[in-house]
Amino acid sequence: MLGGIWARRALPGRITVAEQNQNVEPSGSLDEPAAGWKPTPEAKSKATTFRWIAAVLWALAIAAEAVAIFWLLRQRVYVGEDGELVRNTDTGLLEDRGVVAEFPQWAFITLLILLVVIAALAITGSVLWKKANRLDPARRSETVRFFVQNQLGAIIAIVAFLPLIILIFLNKDMSKGQKTTAGIVGIVLALLAAVIGVDFNPPSVEKYTADQSAVIQLLGADEVVWVDGGAVYHVCDEVSDIQTGSEKRTGTTAQAVEAGKSRLTLKFASELRTCGLAVPENAEEIEEALRSIQGGATDTLLPAPVWADGDAPIEVEDAPAE
Repeated sequence: MLGGIWARRALPGRITVAEQNQNVEPSGSLDEPAAGWKPTPEAKSKATTFRWIAAVLWALAIAAEAVAIFWLLRQRVYVGEDGELVRNTDTGLLEDRGVVAEFPQWAFITLLILLVVIAALAITGSVLWKKANRLDPARRSETVRFFVQNQLGAIIAIVAFLPLIILIFLNKDMSKGQKTTAGIVGIVLALLAAVIGVDFNPPSVEKYTADQSAVIQLLGADEVVWVDGGAVYHVCDEVSDIQTGSEKRTGTTAQAVEAGKSRLTLKFASELRTCGLAVPENAEEIEEALRSIQGGATDTLLPAPVWADGDAPIEVEDAPAE
């Protein structure tokens, strides 16, 4: 269970989540974003664009496969003539060769090129699809959708290659050398495209929500810091990891994800100390829970911070038991 939070009495001068969510401006917006991670509109729009481009590339890959199956593999040239005698090198005997159908060399070379093109289209589509999933992930609780959305690149790679590879080996007009070469190239490219299409640690709404929940409980608001060159976001702007000369950017966890930062740094405790902020007494326990959740665990409880008296930046009550 993600995001388990213990009830605690509100301290004087501290704001509670309930109070925070009541601070509604006349326009209807909140002073601080409420808990519950959602992608920014910009991230959602960008993810949609990436998915459409990926879909077009995958459609082209499957179209190229269809061209190879229904046109290219049917190409043949006829050699020899009835009554022509040839010597069988295995037996040494003469045989009536007759007219023989062969797979033309130009078609063989074109087939190899098409295999490479299919792989390039499938892989590029998978890379874009993964980027989209990081901007706008599925919920792990929706098991089927979560699996399909995150492993669709591998599924498409199999669809784009497997029928073609099977028909290459079944083609009666190809020579043994042509079958071996085209088959090996096809298998290698198919495996490469499938492996790249697999997401071994897919993002999820639950992962992002766990990071957001930790940030709000540690800082009192959904506000983090990052730089363009980094891979994670941070709890304050004085830490050494972001003293790179790049512009420091501040925003919500959703905005950090939109900027390509996949998670909260696990060094948040040392960062809090560096910036002179309160550090929870159970920081190591929170770190281990976040490490587990970020690694894909679904049954890890995110512990509430345990603060010294007066240090809590925000008070969060437990949800009523169901």
